Amino acid sequence: MRCPCQSGEAYASCCARYITTVGAAEPTFPPTAAALMRSRFSAFAVGDAGYLLHTWHPSTRPASLELDPDQQWYLLEILGTSAGGVFDAQGVVSFRAHYRSAANRKLKDSLIETSSFVRLGKQWLYVEALELH
Repeated sequence: MRCPCQSGEAYASCCARYITTVGAAEPTFPPTAAALMRSRFSAFAVGDAGYLLHTWHPSTRPASLELDPDQQWYLLEILGTSAGGVFDAQGVVSFRAHYRSAANRKLKDSLIETSSFVRLGKQWLYVEALELH
């Protein structure tokens, strides 16, 4: 199965290596803010709310997260990044995420978001949407 993040890699060797190691003795963390964004998109696509909560900064993380089963996330476009590299402590990622209705696959839409991220130790965390369209 190709990775939902559109990297061109197989899911198992791309975002799954981050998503499936949450809670492991030695979890694998995305190395950049953009890689975290890709893995969070994949978590939306595969319906893994636990990973989304785990990668959300505690200061802005909701107590729970219920994903809409009618939304099928199928395409991610990274529009731009600012900082967020392997040696940075903060970063910003702009992206467009496309989704469609599971009930009526002809109903399609997308959202454009600019999000902020911080790195705590080895782990990048989503903080908040700075802009949402």
